[in-house]
Amino acid sequence: MAWIQISFVVEPDHVPLIEAALENAGALAVTLGDAADEPLLEPPPGTTPLWRQVRLTALYPDQPQALATVLALSRSLAAHLDVKKPRLERIEDRSWEKAWQDDFAPARFGRRLWICPRGQSADDPDAVVVALDPGLAFGTGRHPTTALCLRWLDEVEPTGKTVIDYGCGSGVLAIAALRLGAVRAVAVDHDPQALEATRANAEHNTVTDRLLCCPPEAVPEEPADLLLANILAGPLVELASRLAALVRAGGRIAVSGILYDQSARIMAAYAPWFRLDRPRTADEWVLISGRRRP
Repeated sequence: MAWIQISFVVEPDHVPLIEAALENAGALAVTLGDAADEPLLEPPPGTTPLWRQVRLTALYPDQPQALATVLALSRSLAAHLDVKKPRLERIEDRSWEKAWQDDFAPARFGRRLWICPRGQSADDPDAVVVALDPGLAFGTGRHPTTALCLRWLDEVEPTGKTVIDYGCGSGVLAIAALRLGAVRAVAVDHDPQALEATRANAEHNTVTDRLLCCPPEAVPEEPADLLLANILAGPLVELASRLAALVRAGGRIAVSGILYDQSARIMAAYAPWFRLDRPRTADEWVLISGRRRP
């Protein structure tokens, strides 16, 4: 079986109308994605943000009537909403499970930490492996901000420590900390789907007995030895005092999801509580870490 796929790049304000039009025209599925490489790692609580440029993609059966409907709809939308010319393509049937495995391969972060798709192994006898299915939430280690956090975790040796993963997504950071020997981790996210994905991934990695998943309002008040927050610059500034309170004196923090030109602002926000290290960079992204002042 084959399908017709049509993709529009649109402004966020146009998304609800175009999404409804595509569904009313018989779309089998409509998905939203980033059209400009602008990740949304962790939005503020209670918000449903979209990218500045949204790629809206709809899937239709590969039938003459469906093609005629798609072409007419695209002309109408382009005329009335001034959207760019859509991209139209034919999608052949394929083994989607195999395609996913080809795209997500085992990768090492630091000296011994590996992230592997379920069912695959690391080519390293000393590897500490997190077996991961991305499932419902972001987080496979492929994005530079996640990779920076994973390398930091491998370096700081979480063995015997308590950890908070604030904005956990798929739970990869919390699970990695536990696989590296942390005694307890708290995975925090306002999105129930992220917490669901984290629990599923934790169960597969046999660390559920040391993991607590909870929304921000339910985080235990006991300060942790290590805290990671791979979110966005705005929330990081707003949460600075809150995150500082969750790190014990002498404990360490690592925050990412930060573009290079935002790093000075983040460092200024955390300097009152932390002795900050030299920022680490990957592409245009930055990780800022530090040790909690007494």
